[in-house]
Amino acid sequence: MQKIPVVIIGSSGHAKVVIDIVEKQGVYEIVALLGEEKNIGKTCMGYAVSGTEESINSVLLKYPNCKAFIAIGDNFIRQKIAQKIISINPTIEFATVVHPSAQIAKDVAIGKGVAIMANAVINSGSMISDGCIINTKASVDHDCFVGNYSAVLPGVTIGGNVQIGERSVLCIGSVVKQGVSIGNDTVVGAGALVLENIGDTLLVYGSPAKVVKTRTVGEKYL
Repeated sequence: MQKIPVVIIGSSGHAKVVIDIVEKQGVYEIVALLGEEKNIGKTCMGYAVSGTEESINSVLLKYPNCKAFIAIGDNFIRQKIAQKIISINPTIEFATVVHPSAQIAKDVAIGKGVAIMANAVINSGSMISDGCIINTKASVDHDCFVGNYSAVLPGVTIGGNVQIGERSVLCIGSVVKQGVSIGNDTVVGAGALVLENIGDTLLVYGSPAKVVKTRTVGEKYL
């Protein structure tokens, strides 16, 4: 089977993991790596950064059926870069990358530009929306919804029927009780135990999780 060309945008640690998944998945061939201007000429996992996201059209001219993948860990920045790329080329298609060791039920719905990493589990009836990250050993139980550009970080456990809004992040090792809803742009701290619904633009942590402060949209969390 002929591999589909893909351009990766991003050259940090998160991009390293994505590149490894792409190579193991065997569906795509990385034909270009784009990143920040300061990183042009540097290499990431054996691929040289050849330009910025504004170089996307030059890649597409060479590879007309090329897809793009945004390998940037920060949810807000990942969405912002996606919107910029779409403004440059509205016909661009985004790849989804899935590690071969991930366990995904047959009826799970997965959006565009999603990264599902090693040993992740996504159970029946769940939906993972565009631009999401389901990180290493994360577990998403049945009938969950993960909103656009949200991230479920390594070792997170999510019970059934959980609703997660857009650009929210569940940090390493956190646990979410079944049936709970989490709003948009909210950060659940590492190791937190979420037992009740949480609103938008909040930082929560602890066991049980408590609101620590209100966040601004786009505020750094990594």
